[in-house]
Amino acid sequence: MNDKNTPKFRSFLKKIVQLKIYYFLTVFLFISCAQDQEAASQESSDFCSSIHRNDSISLSKELEGLTDLMNTKTGVYVLEDGAGSMVSRAWLTEYAEETIDIQYFIFSTDNVGLIACDYLVRAADRGVKVRILVDDIMVDAQLEDILTMDSHQNISVKIYNPGFNLGKSIIAKAKNVLTDFRSVNQRMHNKTFIVDNKVVITGGRNIADEYFDYDHEYNFRDRDVLLLGKATKSVGSSFSEFWAHPLSVPINELSDEKTDTLSDENTFVRLHEYACNPDNFWPQIRTRIENIPMAFRNLKKSGDFIWVDDVEFVSDIPGKNDGKSGLGGGGISTSALIDLDKNAKHSLYIQTPYLITSELSQDLFREAVQRGVKIRILTNSLASTDNVEAFSSYQTDRKTLLKTGVRIYEFRPD
Repeated sequence: MNDKNTPKFRSFLKKIVQLKIYYFLTVFLFISCAQDQEAASQESSDFCSSIHRNDSISLSKELEGLTDLMNTKTGVYVLEDGAGSMVSRAWLTEYAEETIDIQYFIFSTDNVGLIACDYLVRAADRGVKVRILVDDIMVDAQLEDILTMDSHQNISVKIYNPGFNLGKSIIAKAKNVLTDFRSVNQRMHNKTFIVDNKVVITGGRNIADEYFDYDHEYNFRDRDVLLLGKATKSVGSSFSEFWAHPLSVPINELSDEKTDTLSDENTFVRLHEYACNPDNFWPQIRTRIENIPMAFRNLKKSGDFIWVDDVEFVSDIPGKNDGKSGLGGGGISTSALIDLDKNAKHSLYIQTPYLITSELSQDLFREAVQRGVKIRILTNSLASTDNVEAFSSYQTDRKTLLKTGVRIYEFRPD
C-alpha cells in the first residue's frame, strides 16, 4: 500500500501547502511594505529646502583689489590638509560665474565624488559652462551615469584614451592589456581645477574620499597648490590642449544611447537630496565652506598668501610616447626635472610617493652631490605605501641610491 494515498498524508500535505501560501504572502507583504516605505522616504525627504546659496557674494567680489597683481604676478598658497582642499574646491564651484574646467586621473563616485557632482550640476544650473575630462583607466562609474551628467545642457564630459575600461568586461580589459600594452599605458595624470580662468587648484589630489581625509579605512597624504593670476593662463592652455586632442573623446560617442532621453527636470533630484542629507555631508563642513570668504581675507592679511613674479606650470602633452620613437619614454616633465637637477646649486628636496630610479637619474644625483648639492628625498615606507610593486622596485635600488650620496627618509603612517 502506498502511504502517500492515505487520508492522514493528504491532510498533512494540505496543511503544508497552506503554510507555504501563508509564508509566501507574509514575505511578499513585508517586502512590499519595505519598498513602499523606502520609496515614500525618498519622495518625502526634503533635505535641500533648508540649504541656500548666499547670492550677496561672488568670486569677482572676493577678488576685487587684486586685479593689477593678477595681471602681472601669481598668488600662491599651499593646500596641505585634505579637508581644506575640498572645501576650497566646493566654494569655488558654488561661486563660479562663467566656466569650470576640471581634469583628473581619478574621479570616483564615492561620497566626495557624488557631492562634487552635485556642486557641478548646481553651477551648471546657474549657467556656468562645465567641462570635465577624466582618464578612462580608473573610471568606476557606470556609462549611463556619466551620460546623465553630460545630458545637462551646460556640462560636457570627455574621456581620455577610452577603450580599455569604461563599458568593457573583465575579459576585454585583460585582452587590451595583453595586445595593446603601450596604448593602455598612455594615461593622463593631470589634476587641475580651473574656475573662470582666474583661480586654479592643482597638485596631487584626485577626486575620491581618500584624497580628502574622508575614507574610513585609509587616506593619502597629498598636497595641492592654489594659484591666482598670471600662471592660471598656462594651466588653462594645457587643459585646452588636452580637451581638443583626438584622444579626448566625448562621452556620448562611446554609447549608442541618446542623452536627450536621460534628462528631464527631475534628473538630478536624487543627487541633490543625497548631497543635502546631513548624514552624507556634515553641516559643520557646509559651515566651513560658508566661511571661506572670511578665511581668504584673513589669509591675505597674514602674509601666507605669497605673490611671486614667475610660476612655471609643467605638464606633458597629450599623446606622448605613442611609440613613434620606439620603446623609450620621456616628456616635458622628465626634461624639466633633469634641468632642475643639473642646475641645482645648493639643495634639492624631493617628495614622492614612488621612488623608482633609472641609471640616468642615479648618475644625475651622484653628479649633483659631487658639486656640493645637498639632496634629501622623502618617500613612502612599506607601511604607508599603496603600491607594493613600486616599493619593491625602490627597495631593490635603495642601497645603490644611498651610495650616490643622497639621504632618504621614509614616511611613517603614524
